[in-house]
Amino acid sequence: MTQTITVIRGDGIGPEIMDATLHVLDAMKLGLAYEEADAGLMALEKHGELLPQATLDSISRNKVALKSPLTTPVGGGFSSVNVQLRRHFDLYANVRPATSFPNTRSRFSEGVDIVTVRENTEGAYSAEGQETAPDGSWAVSVTRNTRKGSERIVRYAFDLARKAGRKKVTVVHKANILKSTSGLFLNAARDVAKEYPDIECNEMIVDNACMQLVMRPEQFDVIVTTNLFGDIISDLCAGLIGGLGLIPGANIGKDVAIFEAVHGSAPDIAGKGVANPCALLLGAAQMLEHIGMVDRATQLRAAIVDTLTAQDSLTPDLGGNGSTMDFARAIASRVAA
Repeated sequence: MTQTITVIRGDGIGPEIMDATLHVLDAMKLGLAYEEADAGLMALEKHGELLPQATLDSISRNKVALKSPLTTPVGGGFSSVNVQLRRHFDLYANVRPATSFPNTRSRFSEGVDIVTVRENTEGAYSAEGQETAPDGSWAVSVTRNTRKGSERIVRYAFDLARKAGRKKVTVVHKANILKSTSGLFLNAARDVAKEYPDIECNEMIVDNACMQLVMRPEQFDVIVTTNLFGDIISDLCAGLIGGLGLIPGANIGKDVAIFEAVHGSAPDIAGKGVANPCALLLGAAQMLEHIGMVDRATQLRAAIVDTLTAQDSLTPDLGGNGSTMDFARAIASRVAA
């Protein structure tokens, strides 16, 4: 049976890494069909809007999407299309694994295997009540956490740990200072943890968690936290293993899931054919697991590791001289073998 997925090529290097990823998936002969949809600057140029209704309809219909990076302006301009997608489909769980890979420019070429589970729809990123003084002298934004949102993301993290055979969940918070919002999250997490006596649960204040991650990342297994802290911590974890070029992200809701590379659109190297496609390929592996192709996801990850180990056609950020498609072809040759 053919599985149709929505494909969003994105901005900047997005089309290049998507071409590379689809090349590898096609080599695996998975029976996937692709329905292309537009979002971001490409959609604005073609359709006059950043997130066309046709794109939302495609994702609703197919339930699964693979997405390249979309441009988000810093400090002004239009709001994040990624945030709009998460809100529209209630993609409450953001799942970002960070795993050591061979032959990367990192402090930890082994020993790191952390999954950050980030609440994806509430907290600081809800951006409620945003207001700036006319003279720019002050600004305000409301942070709102709910009991329901906190419970469901913590439960997702414990379910993930149990399913994956992981032994520990670390709840990261700032309840010592943010006693209302972070305190609500921590109290909800404590209640949910009681339902999982087989999984160790510990608590860590976010600043200490960041220090501990840098010093002894091997002590972490699954991390669950709120939206803003999860965004920061998952990037910190990327730094442990060699950068955002090796970090995928899954955005999971009740009915819909969107899988992506979590790095930016990198307009400075767009069109040069040197972008590393690993993050999107690893996102595709998460997608394969989601649709029940667990063995094929394992096969894809193994092919990526084998290609890194062999230093075969690596892109410049990984210390090689290969192009985006050279690297993809090297991986494809291993999944097709």
